[in-house]
Amino acid sequence: MNWITNYVRPTINSLFSRREVPDNLWTKCNECGTMLFHRELADNLNVCTNCDHHMAIGARDRLRSIFDGGVFVDVAVPEPVADPLHFRDQKRYTDRIKEARKKTGEKDAMLVAEGEMGRTGVVVAVQDFSFMGGSMSMFVGNAIIAAAERAVALKRPLILFSAAGGARMQEGILGLMQMPRTTIAVQMLKEAGLPYIVVLTHPTTGGVTASYAMLGDVQIAEPNALIGFAGARVIEQTIGEKLPEGFQRAEYLLDHGMLDRVTKRTDLKGELVTIVRLLMKQSAPVKGDLPAPEIQSGAAEEIAASEAAK
Repeated sequence: MNWITNYVRPTINSLFSRREVPDNLWTKCNECGTMLFHRELADNLNVCTNCDHHMAIGARDRLRSIFDGGVFVDVAVPEPVADPLHFRDQKRYTDRIKEARKKTGEKDAMLVAEGEMGRTGVVVAVQDFSFMGGSMSMFVGNAIIAAAERAVALKRPLILFSAAGGARMQEGILGLMQMPRTTIAVQMLKEAGLPYIVVLTHPTTGGVTASYAMLGDVQIAEPNALIGFAGARVIEQTIGEKLPEGFQRAEYLLDHGMLDRVTKRTDLKGELVTIVRLLMKQSAPVKGDLPAPEIQSGAAEEIAASEAAK
């Protein structure tokens, strides 16, 4: 045995070629415990490839998955008065906002964008649960109004992805007042004859469920999403009864007529394109990235003649 070749040289090479392995290369599925490689998980839109468990997905990642080529344009949202109630609990409200903005890189809990989905123009609003639990604030109310106004101006459908724990307590009654404001915004779309489609994601609760999240022309939910107003424990204590298994989950609501569809995230874009084009009285969506080629003038007659000759 050559001691230098078999031991010394590999040891020296390992010291100089050692690299730090990032901690975020693998993600453990909360449902089945499978370790998932980060690229494989991202390619599957944060859906477990083993058990189909739908994990959280960022608001901008959601937008990129919906729009063609991941290309979209942000719609400007008017910023409301900062901390109108001068609220303070363990921290000042302004400090919590700064922390959430630093963590997410976004202004508040909702993004609004416009672009094409399956070669069909749409306006999309996405609630960001990572920003203070997606809580409904004055900014969120302004965002939904801005989305509705933009959809009406462009004569496009509005698709909204909800994800929230309810109204933002730091804004008190001003947060709750977004319920009637957003209801009026939805009415603007209905009066303009434009579709309003809601996709309820995990979780959608509180005042969000009691307002714009349940006013869609079509109600879709992701699998096993928690959807409800009050928590299950509160309801059980109020009525004094044990709730059915799966209560407030998407599948239970579908069975009891509260939803139209429960759709996997990976299938969602195709289904939304079909629904939007149907409601807008457009032709069926074209499969593939490019639209069907247009037949040049005179070509139709040649095709008909060749078919007749056969």
